[in-house]
Amino acid sequence: MNDTSRRWILLVAALAIPVGLVVSWARSAQARLDATQGAAREVATASVSNDAYCTPELKAIVRRVAGACGLLDGGGGGGRGCQPLQARKIAALSGSDFNAIFQPLARRAHIVQFDATRAELDPAARALVEKAWSDQRGASFFFVVSRASPDGDEQYNEALSRDRAKAVLDHLDATFHDEDLRKQVGLLWLGEEFAQLPTEFCSWERSRSGTCTRSDINRSAFIAWIDCAI
Repeated sequence: MNDTSRRWILLVAALAIPVGLVVSWARSAQARLDATQGAAREVATASVSNDAYCTPELKAIVRRVAGACGLLDGGGGGGRGCQPLQARKIAALSGSDFNAIFQPLARRAHIVQFDATRAELDPAARALVEKAWSDQRGASFFFVVSRASPDGDEQYNEALSRDRAKAVLDHLDATFHDEDLRKQVGLLWLGEEFAQLPTEFCSWERSRSGTCTRSDINRSAFIAWIDCAI
């Protein structure tokens, strides 16, 4: 082999080694990137669908109410278009079982309280509604579950709980002017007939402090973002 041939062989080898190293490094970097993105996707999915409070029972309630309120069809019937719901039919549960489903939301939900026979939000209630709405954390559905204490006529109390739910929605609409409200807010009013809250819910974050009786806690609207994947 003459000197010219040897020089060409050395030149090819000198070029091939760095090219090979670059290709190897690129493949390793891509593998690490793919692994990182895969882990991120898994974490993101887990954070939405596997939160501790996202039980199968809660997901079923979310799905039923969201469907009944039109939240799953692009918002065509949601928000202010949500019609009164037959709570027992939607829940397909006893009142105590329905309430128990929401117990894991104790640190996420808020309870807005009202005066007897009234549906207006006082300043503390408005502040709590705004705080709850601002705590979205990537969630898709904002639930408003309103009640009335068993004082007076049953039909009157159903209408009263409906007006309380709508008062929350109207305040959100007037305050935030959010075009997605119709797609996100689900209203469920229970009157006095279904799922009355026991006094243990008095320990949740409320718009009022001090004495909290069974009547007090049921003159209310339970509000929370729920980010279960349904």
